[in-house]
Amino acid sequence: MEPFVGSAAVRGGRITRRALARDHVAVYRDVYLPRDVELTARLRAEAAWLATGATLCGLSAAAVVGTKWLDACRPADILRADRHAPRGIAVHSWDVSADEVFLYGGVDATIPARTAFDLGRTLPENDAILVLDALMNATRISAAEVHAIAAAHPNTRGTTRLRRVLDLVDGGAESPQESRLRLILVRAGLPRPETQISFRDLRIRVDMGWRAWKVAVEYDGAHHWIDRRQRAWDIDRIALLDAAGWSVVRVSNEMLNRPDVIIDRVRAKLRVAGCPV
Repeated sequence: MEPFVGSAAVRGGRITRRALARDHVAVYRDVYLPRDVELTARLRAEAAWLATGATLCGLSAAAVVGTKWLDACRPADILRADRHAPRGIAVHSWDVSADEVFLYGGVDATIPARTAFDLGRTLPENDAILVLDALMNATRISAAEVHAIAAAHPNTRGTTRLRRVLDLVDGGAESPQESRLRLILVRAGLPRPETQISFRDLRIRVDMGWRAWKVAVEYDGAHHWIDRRQRAWDIDRIALLDAAGWSVVRVSNEMLNRPDVIIDRVRAKLRVAGCPV
């Protein structure tokens, strides 16, 4: 179910005023969703566009192109010279060129590379890395495309931060936890791992690792422990990788709060394999 303009729906006879008030909730003034529909970042973005008619940018532009793991409670982001906006909408007056805007599903939004440029220079560094990982995973844009946007806007605030962020992003991450795990390894001075390594002959892949030393690092979310079939498959996967000469370090969500343990275990595996760390 998509957001809709309540007054237009009533005028068109698609719903009564009573049903509108009883069964729907206003996301913004005169823009509604059914009460039983969970509000997502994408739905909030579309509701903001209906409420304002303004081009979506930032997290809202990321949401409409399918970026996952965005917080639906954060305000929607729009571009407009007039900085006044309804509650729950953040207005930005950034200098955006016409070729940096596109129409996605009937909604005006900044193109993914421009969206990454804005998020990378305005969000706190760690938040920016996680969001850009997810945005790049969803759209397959490259860091080079974002650098090209930065080159076109050389005097924009935050470009130094953006360059640091782009040095650390990787669109191969398939969850925020994988992003956090990769950052722990890289910031510890370990070689940058390759993400989503596929073993076609084994029909498996690992979250990240180093082919040169045959060391893999896997993030195991809750389903790896509570899903019986997943747990059985994980045992088989590790056995297949072991037979292929690979060492695997498995990391749980709880271990992300103990980065030293992760670093020590991965470094030890790399050293045994001959990596000079």
